[in-house]
Amino acid sequence: MALELRSTIKTGGSLEITLAEVEIPEPKDNQVVVRVEATPINPSDLGLLFGAADMTTARFSGDGSGRVVTADVPEGLMNSMAGRLDQSLPVGNEGAGVVVKAGASDMAQALMGKTVSIIGGAMYAEYKAVRVDQCLEMPAGVTPAQGASWFVNPMTAQGMVETMRAEDHTALLHTAAASNLGQMLVKICLADGVDLVNIVRKPAQADLLKGLGAKYVCDTSSADFMDELTEALVATGATIGFDAIGGGRLAGQILTCMEVAANRTAKEYSRYGSTTYKQVYIYGGLDRGPTEFNRGFGMMWGVGGWLLTPFLQKGGGEVINRLRQRVAAEITTTFASHYTQEVSLTDMLTAEAIAVYGKQATGEKFLVTPNS
Repeated sequence: MALELRSTIKTGGSLEITLAEVEIPEPKDNQVVVRVEATPINPSDLGLLFGAADMTTARFSGDGSGRVVTADVPEGLMNSMAGRLDQSLPVGNEGAGVVVKAGASDMAQALMGKTVSIIGGAMYAEYKAVRVDQCLEMPAGVTPAQGASWFVNPMTAQGMVETMRAEDHTALLHTAAASNLGQMLVKICLADGVDLVNIVRKPAQADLLKGLGAKYVCDTSSADFMDELTEALVATGATIGFDAIGGGRLAGQILTCMEVAANRTAKEYSRYGSTTYKQVYIYGGLDRGPTEFNRGFGMMWGVGGWLLTPFLQKGGGEVINRLRQRVAAEITTTFASHYTQEVSLTDMLTAEAIAVYGKQATGEKFLVTPNS
């Protein structure tokens, strides 16, 4: 038997997180079974883990593999949970480990004993059965901890640059830019010769990115933030932004500064604003409040959502394989992830751990080690 983390939203209006005992899976012909050694906690994982629960109401009971976390779901948010009520759902998008069982196919057998990075959900578990095409074999010497965060952040960072090019922009902007993903994006843009405007919220985060070689870093805590952002947009010509914050005024401020930057080179006045199209994609929800706009940026603009999976589906096999191979080749350099703490499956359900990783704070990334 093996442990697997489960999250349930109950009809009565509560969240329950438990560790379930499950059978170690047997692989089908084109599958392998991976002993999961490392799996990160990403913001996208927390959406499934906590649902709409108010974690300030969290209660903790039991110990070891019998630990249980419960919390209340506000009545007004229960409708948004209708699709998952009373379902015990496994959690965890990505991870890495060692193949301990392999199906009959040649491709599956070729991975036996190899260290692989994997996707497919249910990664907060000691063992996971996945298809061969959900695996990425790591180069010799790469550890599961180094390969655990191989998909969500690396593929998203590359997807942003791909989207910029596909939509005929020449430079881009990124918020919450000191995150692991943001640091990867800095390295990609430096290597590929793409101008990048980074937005952070603390001087220490600005120093971190400048230490990586970032040229344009704007700190929202600066009294001159809007002026500094405008100058960075003038210098780069960035007209597409990817916003991890979501709520609040930042997306609108970005569009406003893009408009001011565009008007610097306008040949004539237009009461409809500049003719330069400006786009902000919201891809995260670090601020769950309303997104606020002042509409001081003309009429040539757009705000929309951006998700990795639809991007990959649209890109197709050639794009997916190209991006995956770059991740494998640069997993310890461009796509290296940094963790502030490692926890076991059982310790993941402690009040101390949830108080930290539940904040989704930049620079506080957890790595779960299910078989520690």
